[in-house]
Amino acid sequence: MTTNAYVEESAAERWERAGLFFEAKEYAEAARLLGDVVSEFPGQLAPRLLLARAYYHSAQLRRAEEQLREVIARDPVEQYAHLMLGRTLQRQGRAEEAAPWLRMAAALGGEPEAVR
Repeated sequence: MTTNAYVEESAAERWERAGLFFEAKEYAEAARLLGDVVSEFPGQLAPRLLLARAYYHSAQLRRAEEQLREVIARDPVEQYAHLMLGRTLQRQGRAEEAAPWLRMAAALGGEPEAVR
């Protein structure tokens, strides 16, 4: 009798495992798993947002930016995505481009000084 050492994981299991890697600050491994989940379920925003965060924390800033722009395209009022996109652009030295995203995040978060 032979046993297969590799057992196919469901997307839910990969999502759960990716969350554990993220919590353990193993962002690159979390991103690897989340990339598969996002590919399989492109309409789900939670895995895509966590993928963007994993990319951000593992200094894959262009990839983070790409995922965040996709989240915002699918859900224009996702406040955290606006905030993360602004911070991602700042971290790339693109402060002027980041400013409107940060203002929008503040406005969506209910910060009155942000709408000036």
